[in-house]
Amino acid sequence: MFDFLSGHRPPTLTGRAMIATSHPLATSAGLEILSSGGNAVDAAIAAAAVQAVVDPLMTGIGGDCFVLYAPKDGRVKALNGSGRAPAAATLDALRQAGLSDEIPHQSPHAVTVPGAVSAWSRLHGDHGSLPLPRIFRRAIDYAQDGFRVTPRVAQDWAGSAHVLSPEAAAAMTPDGHPPQPGDQVAQPLLAQRFQQIAEFGPSAFYEGDTAASMVAFLRDLGGLHTLQDFADGKDGATWHDPISATYRGYEVHECPPNGQGVAALLILKLLEGFDLATLSEADRIHVLAEATKLAYHHRDALVGDPEDCADVVETLLAEQTIATLRARIHMDRAMPPVLWDEPEHKDTIYLCVVDDQGNAVSFINSIFQGFGSGLRDPGTGVLFQSRGASFRLIDGHPNAIGPRKRPLHTIIPGMVTQNGRTVMPFGVMGGQYQATGHAQFLSGVIDRGLSLQAAIDEPRSFATAGRLDIEPTVSQDVRTDLERRGHKLNVLKSPMGGGQAIRIRDDGLLEGGSDSRKDGMALGF
Repeated sequence: MFDFLSGHRPPTLTGRAMIATSHPLATSAGLEILSSGGNAVDAAIAAAAVQAVVDPLMTGIGGDCFVLYAPKDGRVKALNGSGRAPAAATLDALRQAGLSDEIPHQSPHAVTVPGAVSAWSRLHGDHGSLPLPRIFRRAIDYAQDGFRVTPRVAQDWAGSAHVLSPEAAAAMTPDGHPPQPGDQVAQPLLAQRFQQIAEFGPSAFYEGDTAASMVAFLRDLGGLHTLQDFADGKDGATWHDPISATYRGYEVHECPPNGQGVAALLILKLLEGFDLATLSEADRIHVLAEATKLAYHHRDALVGDPEDCADVVETLLAEQTIATLRARIHMDRAMPPVLWDEPEHKDTIYLCVVDDQGNAVSFINSIFQGFGSGLRDPGTGVLFQSRGASFRLIDGHPNAIGPRKRPLHTIIPGMVTQNGRTVMPFGVMGGQYQATGHAQFLSGVIDRGLSLQAAIDEPRSFATAGRLDIEPTVSQDVRTDLERRGHKLNVLKSPMGGGQAIRIRDDGLLEGGSDSRKDGMALGF
């Protein structure tokens, strides 16, 4: 029985269709599509488009997208909508531009060709049902006429506004300061972009006047982008078989590299050797931290563009690898910290949908850091991602920048099946934390029998950069236990990420959860 005095929200339950997002306007836009006969793909794209307008520091058409799609009577498919580096982006070219150690987030060299519009178009063309003008209607309305800023968006807007270029700041903080909760904001240039994409398809973004404006803007800043780079991006989104691993009788599906889904699967396989249902909270946090260090160390050394990391999934998920790594986890002490120098990955939106036909979509879209690169083309209103900042400037590294390469991505949608039946689309936001977050969430649901909402609301922890980040809701007794084992604790001042999930039960009941750390909700009918 749910404790209605707990201060938490109960799970959402319904019987036909459901959508869960991190923003109320995105959820309502997707629910409207579902209610008017659209399918899960239509609703997901409608919600993502709205969120590109109303949550511009987290996502946008200048970013990238990954999708897992599970048709009612078919196998899970993975869509890679991550953009590529310009054809002229070589290590030598960047070194000649004065870069030797890393690519700054606010550099034009951090801007890869956006993949989101290509992904939305491929997904809609292959599996959508309603026309794009109908799907984009709410996004166009909010961009043209304005929307009210929600509390979490306002907090994040204020925390990330410092990265904006002067031109972008003039547009995103027009009166000199970030909007407050309830303030009205419009983005009329984005309304034009959505109208053009709805009418003419991805060509309206990757070719013609819009592309010419974006390329000229980036080149004026020293970027290597060309019109051909953007034209090639029009058909850049590609379908793949997902990667997967079993966990306690369930099949967990992730997108293959260049995403970090393999790290999530590796953590789960390491956790599978422990009886997490009976361990204490301190034990669970400790084991998760140790598994995270091992998985992320291997991710950073081995994962990049799939053309440069062949067989990495098979190697990392092999039984011998799992057994060897699991043996390095000791319950009484923390291992020496594994330090990695990947840029911090913070800002993303995740949503999931199940329609009344039983189709399920797990969908994630991001511009990387808050406000991405901070670079906004004044001619088109497109705010560019900074995903190229995660490239390495190391000869021979699988994630070294190179012509038309895709960088390592942290954004990972998830999908769970059992005996061929779709059980749950799910996802966790929070950049680097996402792989750990997938494992922590699934363990809560599968090992401990928590509701989706309860598993999402659980206190979070993340072993990163030589410390163990914990949310302040972790009790003092647990903190003392963890410090005794050698963990260097860092108590966070703001929430760690977010998350959504929808579980499809055997009897057709849909159970949804949406993170209380964000503004969103799960709704259905």
